[in-house]
Amino acid sequence: MDLEPEVNSNPIPEASEFASPAERSPLKLLRDTEALLRRQTVEIIAPILPPIVANNLENASDVAEESLNELAEIDLDEIGDRELQPARILVGLSFVGFGALLIVLLLLYLSTLHPELSLNNQMRHYWHEYIWFVCLGVTGMMILGREAMRPKEEDKSKKREASAVRRRL
Repeated sequence: MDLEPEVNSNPIPEASEFASPAERSPLKLLRDTEALLRRQTVEIIAPILPPIVANNLENASDVAEESLNELAEIDLDEIGDRELQPARILVGLSFVGFGALLIVLLLLYLSTLHPELSLNNQMRHYWHEYIWFVCLGVTGMMILGREAMRPKEEDKSKKREASAVRRRL
């Protein structure tokens, strides 16, 4: 019985020998991950589908490949606050619109399928739906309000000019 510990003949590599991980943008990571999953799925599913549907699936896969390649070329650091303003406004309007639409659909549901419920009973039984839908609309209004209060680029440049004039005086 040998109680001596074995000596490892392989030296421990230094930290400099390891390659640093390649910095990939989130869009490239999304493209690569999606492509890996999509290609395998198309390979597995295409043989079982009818030929017309399989061709459509492969065409859609090709379009997705091209679209994601174009998307991966976008440099996220170049996108400024000004370019994102229309998207923020659309998101806010979507939240408000969906909240209002869902409240109308809930009222329609209650009036057609539960006409026996009084207004108090409707609120007692469906209060959590009301709260969710109202919160969705309020969130949209907050997004729109924040966007309305955001200073414009012109205002920022005027403030810079005014501060430069004050420094000269």
